[in-house]
Amino acid sequence: MKGGDQPGLMPLEVAQARLLQLAAETAVPEIESLPLQQVDGRVLATALVAGLDLPPWANSAMDGYALRLADWQGEALPVSQRIQAGCAPEALVPGTCARIFTGAPLPAGADTVEMQENVELDEAGRVRFLQALRSGQNVRPQGQETRVGDCVLPAGTRLGPVELGLAASLGVATLEVRRRLKVAVLSTGDELVEPGQPLGPGQIYNSNRRLLIAWLQRLGCEVVDGGILPDDLALTRQALADLAQVDLILSTGGVSVGEADYLGVALREAGELTLWKLAIKPGKPLTFGHYQGVPVIGLPGNPASTLVTFGLLARPYLLRRMGAQRVEPLAFEMPAGFVWNKAGKRREYLRARIEAGRVVPYANQSSGVLLSAAWAEGLAEVLEGRTLGEGDRLRFIPLSEILS
Repeated sequence: MKGGDQPGLMPLEVAQARLLQLAAETAVPEIESLPLQQVDGRVLATALVAGLDLPPWANSAMDGYALRLADWQGEALPVSQRIQAGCAPEALVPGTCARIFTGAPLPAGADTVEMQENVELDEAGRVRFLQALRSGQNVRPQGQETRVGDCVLPAGTRLGPVELGLAASLGVATLEVRRRLKVAVLSTGDELVEPGQPLGPGQIYNSNRRLLIAWLQRLGCEVVDGGILPDDLALTRQALADLAQVDLILSTGGVSVGEADYLGVALREAGELTLWKLAIKPGKPLTFGHYQGVPVIGLPGNPASTLVTFGLLARPYLLRRMGAQRVEPLAFEMPAGFVWNKAGKRREYLRARIEAGRVVPYANQSSGVLLSAAWAEGLAEVLEGRTLGEGDRLRFIPLSEILS
């Protein structure tokens, strides 16, 4: 039986599709034109189109000697010029070759470069080629990488070091990107205390707030730190009213139907909130709704549950709202390095690492154990209704994919 067949449980794919549809409907429309040094991690709003050929002229891929192959009959050739990168060469004198260096423009009339390791110089300084030559060898032709008018990066591309380097190679100094999303992070509960403060009876330190703020900043979001909401309905109402200008309220805990879940009460008073019971483990409870028109995502409070639901659901939602086209993390088929005897009713995401080419889970998979994620290198997906033996294949999602 699949998790989606269980009454009241929503398959992960259904929840992902719903969130992505909602995100697409509320994608940020504003566009900013910013210099390259300010757009790392941002989403490209308009396609980057090549305004010049790359390379702009044929050039040498090696240190060596350039010649016109059709004019060479096997004889030693005199050197008529020396061409370094950054020079404007003269046309090649017929019956000669040119000393040329990597990246230097090919002189008009030349079509072949032989690397310097495969030549000899005679007493007169002429070049003797020791091996058979092929026309075009060791030559990077004009426009080999891009031609004028090529779409180099489509709109919706997340920009990173490689993309910024590519834009710079085309002489582009500024790019049009989507505005950052402004996301408010709220934690709920009298039991939570900020690091550095003394713990009272029954209290724990708030790890989710630091986890989510750092993660959102990596995604390029502007973060509004809403702090910890106490278990007080009036203070909760006031805190929510102060967040009217954000694009998303992201909370952990406090939005179910418990008597002390004041965030859920306040959200239902001035908006709507739907509890999605997901067919995954950890991370069964997830909420989505609106407060006075502002979208709200409520994540479960246990740290490992927060990690899994943010990585698999909230992260793609945020990226799609920022206009990103590819929002799903890359995953790989890997052999299991463990035995899984119990076929569960929900799909499980085990914090795991790769050892000796196989996926090995952390010993304690409790949803309250964040140490499991610090130890892990990724999430191992165990499908609902499935058992595993050593060597059986499963999907492995690297943490580097979902944390970036």
